[in-house]
Amino acid sequence: MAQSWKLTVRVGSKVTTERFASLDAALDAMAHRLDASSGDAHRDTARVFHRRIDPVAQVAVRAEVAGPQRFLAKVTAGVDLRGDASAEAWTGRVSKQVVQPHRGETAVDALRRVLTAA
Repeated sequence: MAQSWKLTVRVGSKVTTERFASLDAALDAMAHRLDASSGDAHRDTARVFHRRIDPVAQVAVRAEVAGPQRFLAKVTAGVDLRGDASAEAWTGRVSKQVVQPHRGETAVDALRRVLTAA
């Protein structure tokens, strides 16, 4: 059975899913989808009851890779585009650990570095 990496992109209520044969192909597609969705990332400050939610605290677009197994993937990681257009890479299925980018790295590049080193 060939390895299979799943890319899931959530923009608001719209969810798209694709499968790729390699992690590199999935991460390349992730970078492309995030670039295409960056215009949808801007958010205004939201108010819920008496709580104020700043744009940096709102996830506008989430791109997630999982694999290489189809069920109970060993790797779950992704990039969140925040409402202020900043990007944050993370790993983990239940509890997420933020991936800090090195100088000059994009969030997807930082994620690629961490996932290929493992």
